Amino acid sequence: MSAVRTVRAPRGKALSCRGWQQEAALRMLMNNLDPEVAENPDQLIVYGGTGKAARNWEAFERIVETLKVLRDDETLLVQSGKPVAVFETHEKAPRVLIANSLLVPKWATWEHFWELEGKGLIMFGQMTAGSWIYIGSQGIIQGTYETLAAVARQHFGGSLAGRVVLTGGLGGMGGAQPLAITMNGGVGLIIEVDERRIRRRVEMGYCDRWTADLDEALAWVEEARRKKEPLSVALLGNCAEVEPELVRRGWIPDVVTDQTSAHDPLGGYVPAGLTVAEAERLRSSDPEEYVRRSMASMAAHCEAMVAFQKAGAVVFDYGNNLRGQAKAAGFAEAFSYPGFVPAYIRPLFEEGKGPFRWVALSGDPEDIHKTDRVILEEFGKENEGLARWLRLAGEKIPFQGLPARICWLGYGERDRAGLLFNHMVKKGELKAPIVIGRDHLDAGSVASPYRETEGMKDGSDAIADWPILNALLNTAAGASWVSVHHGGGVGIGYSIHAGQVVVADGSENAEWRLAHVLRTDPGMGVVRHADAGYERARQVARERGIKMPSLGIGMDAGNGRRGG
Repeated sequence: MSAVRTVRAPRGKALSCRGWQQEAALRMLMNNLDPEVAENPDQLIVYGGTGKAARNWEAFERIVETLKVLRDDETLLVQSGKPVAVFETHEKAPRVLIANSLLVPKWATWEHFWELEGKGLIMFGQMTAGSWIYIGSQGIIQGTYETLAAVARQHFGGSLAGRVVLTGGLGGMGGAQPLAITMNGGVGLIIEVDERRIRRRVEMGYCDRWTADLDEALAWVEEARRKKEPLSVALLGNCAEVEPELVRRGWIPDVVTDQTSAHDPLGGYVPAGLTVAEAERLRSSDPEEYVRRSMASMAAHCEAMVAFQKAGAVVFDYGNNLRGQAKAAGFAEAFSYPGFVPAYIRPLFEEGKGPFRWVALSGDPEDIHKTDRVILEEFGKENEGLARWLRLAGEKIPFQGLPARICWLGYGERDRAGLLFNHMVKKGELKAPIVIGRDHLDAGSVASPYRETEGMKDGSDAIADWPILNALLNTAAGASWVSVHHGGGVGIGYSIHAGQVVVADGSENAEWRLAHVLRTDPGMGVVRHADAGYERARQVARERGIKMPSLGIGMDAGNGRRGG
């Protein structure tokens, strides 16, 4: 069955399920489809082209019905957005286990996926869409902020003031870019083909202004660059047309990247020469021609980015597989510029640092403001970048759906934060429990050779044992729900990644879960990088007591431990 409906998560303390672990899963599933949060909720699409929360409306309803009656010693299994079984497990086991789009490697292509999707057998879960922990544009904005801050430190003396960032895409992920640019003091020119997305970002306060006129956009941008004033400008247009035109004009930005849905040549990217409405018609009438035109457009798009690099701009890939698609379409120089992880983020991953996000199930923004203050007090004195982020986020980022926050914390920090939140719930300082999760873009939960694991020191980019081990370990450690996905960020055939969510409900059970999961999860990031030969990761493992038998770290024949 199909239907058009409005989904909104319950708020407050009243339970509609048998426990808070189940209630949290129910509310986060619903929150993913809140019109304030999802890109296309009528089609169950949350973000990232076709990233869905459930396979269809019937599956959604069955998931909701099951969560409402699920016992505290049972586990629900969800196969590509469809609830397939409930088994008796135990009280510290996850309440939900999710697998999305896990095709056997020989068949791991978009074409085979689309065939199975057409038969109603599978869905694309992206990263946090099918794992029920998407929190709107804020979910990506801090990672974008951190990346641009690293760009500023490496290339521009620590600030983007007076610097222009050219990029594309204002969807569920790319929509964070304008605000991340201005929060770093820069000027942003963001190209987007869908006027609805532009208007949404401007109305939300993520983007300052927009136009369909290239000359007007450039005039605004150049004035802000000259005055060194932060400004974000959205331009209605297609990257594959606008960026080559900018190259022809000789206009050179300071920084270039991209967050269009290039990972999906059919359901995400819009070919040059088509309006959104025309693209939708061609997508339905002739999908093969659509993909052909889409791939050709991506080659032209990427070629322009390489031209900007040759002209002196700082250019990097933002993990959407534009380079891979362009190379497949015949552009030999597609990989001339690096991915954002090896260029800017990997040093954070070596310490197990990554996106730590939390959501107030009460629906009351004050619960987030209280947790913000606790995080600032606990970690802000030693981390000015974190303190600055939280202050700016509190001032500039609107909540979408259930109030939420994100910041980057590392090994030994996430569990401290989780236990603090659990104590606040227990003492009644918060109106309802807190859900804690993260993006699948994390230190030890993903194998993605064109993104998170690009250019690993030991050449282990494509080894997917690590995300599977991450999911297995988080299951053993008692996460509230665990997911394993295929293709998030970069598309089918290019990644395997895992996610976990754990609930702080003030109970002893939750305390046990939080203490274990929020250690094992970032700990896998340290281990992954230490095993690959990164010395900082090995140092962190030694300093913080992580045991790594193959490296002789933390092991002693007598007691299983070794100091230092």
